[in-house]
Amino acid sequence: MTVVQQGQVNTTSLVVPDVVVQIVPPQQNYVNGVATNILGLVGTATWGPVNSPTIIGDVQDYVATFGNIQPRKYDMGTAAWAAILNGASNLRCVRVTDGTDTAASAVIGTTGLTLTSKYTGSLGDGISAILAAGTASGSWRVTIILPGLVPEVFDNIASGLSGNAVWQAIATAINNGISGLRGPSQIVVAGAGVSTALPAATTAALNGGTDGVGGVSATQLLGADGVTRSGMYALRATGASVAMLADCDSSTSWPGQVAYGLSEGTYMIMGGPAGDTINTAVTTKASAGIDSYSAKLLFGDWVYFNDTVNGQIRLISPQGFVAGLLSALSPEQSSLNKPLAGVVATQKSNANGVYSDADLQALAQAGIDVVANPCPGGAYFGVRIGRNTSSNAVINGDNYPRLTNYIAYTLNTAMGLYIGQLQSQSVRNQAMGTINAFLAAMQQQGMIGDVSNPTKQPFSVQLNAANNPAARVALGYMQVDVRITYLSIITVLLINVESGQSVSVTVAATSPSN
Repeated sequence: MTVVQQGQVNTTSLVVPDVVVQIVPPQQNYVNGVATNILGLVGTATWGPVNSPTIIGDVQDYVATFGNIQPRKYDMGTAAWAAILNGASNLRCVRVTDGTDTAASAVIGTTGLTLTSKYTGSLGDGISAILAAGTASGSWRVTIILPGLVPEVFDNIASGLSGNAVWQAIATAINNGISGLRGPSQIVVAGAGVSTALPAATTAALNGGTDGVGGVSATQLLGADGVTRSGMYALRATGASVAMLADCDSSTSWPGQVAYGLSEGTYMIMGGPAGDTINTAVTTKASAGIDSYSAKLLFGDWVYFNDTVNGQIRLISPQGFVAGLLSALSPEQSSLNKPLAGVVATQKSNANGVYSDADLQALAQAGIDVVANPCPGGAYFGVRIGRNTSSNAVINGDNYPRLTNYIAYTLNTAMGLYIGQLQSQSVRNQAMGTINAFLAAMQQQGMIGDVSNPTKQPFSVQLNAANNPAARVALGYMQVDVRITYLSIITVLLINVESGQSVSVTVAATSPSN
């Protein structure tokens, strides 16, 4: 008797009498959609890896990884805080510098041991190291302290050793950890010198760490693509469905952000300079030549934010608030008319100004959005237009890029299992079933639909001889054509009111259409 996986045995050439059991995988393959809540964020910080996307879940997580927020332009922590206030909970943060950043360091003993902070940045100046006698007789203990983190203790080091071997053992324990007791330091890197003198109990404070932010501009935030990626391009393959470059207000960066958004399926949240005028913003956007659904451009009416860490009411770009909101929303939703948390005021509202219909029309026609108060739903701060930079009225809503990217990247991830299989009718049926099941689930969850005909299925999947002619099949192609109807976002609610002394009214029992 033989048990095999389907396809491992040629079932048309069996000649020996026996039982052959083929294990057949399920004929229906189901798809779980890709994540749509990942927010990519690029900016400066006082600590942490440079040009390396790092997973962050909340403010405490951010502080432990990159240090506290700073009252300066391009600060990643400030943007992260604004985003988290508005629902972001799955961030990929990329720290950038201008290349002048340095790591803090200290020397223990004249040439005994050099401690260098694991990362560059001014936060490293808060690190201290305590060298003392260990618990075991004749051993040493090193305690590495960075405020906000749990102290790292390396105990019972170099027991029975003497001379330079003691320094070497201390350095090895810090860099490699102590087997069975603890791992290596996540705060410092140690280097043993040439000293043969025994250590003396001491406390050393690291210093000399710098952030490297003085020369940061749109260039560093955009970064470089290629084998070694930096800045925005370090977010490639992270799955970020929404991304932003903190406080980046340079129009020269917009075409690059748009191109990146198209290539990665990422909705880029861009912004203009603080205190901009509508006329200037419209002209600048037209000159930049951006007209794409892959990016949302926010007018340069910056937001006042209560920075309780530094005790200031600060002016920051509206990007973080909007990016956080969008990353938290289901992809078929729009940012339009949703309240934003954490907004104290905008430059416009702080000057007791309100956007007129003419102002909003000029921005909307130019493909520029704005955070304003009031909103159609009430006296709160929110996104007022809900559009991307495209001039195409059919695809210029927030929902189009997010929902389209969600569907496209889910199918791209899920359908790879059919590569390498035989193009038989059963495989075609399985492929159609996979896509149909995914879209049916979206319909059931109210993510897609056709309100003009609620009983009609809002999608179609074609995979047959009509779109797969023999000549194409012979070359290894299998084509699936999918059409989907999205639910539209209500942007205008028109109410016709007929009234007057001559109006006759007849009241009849009615019910809304399904």
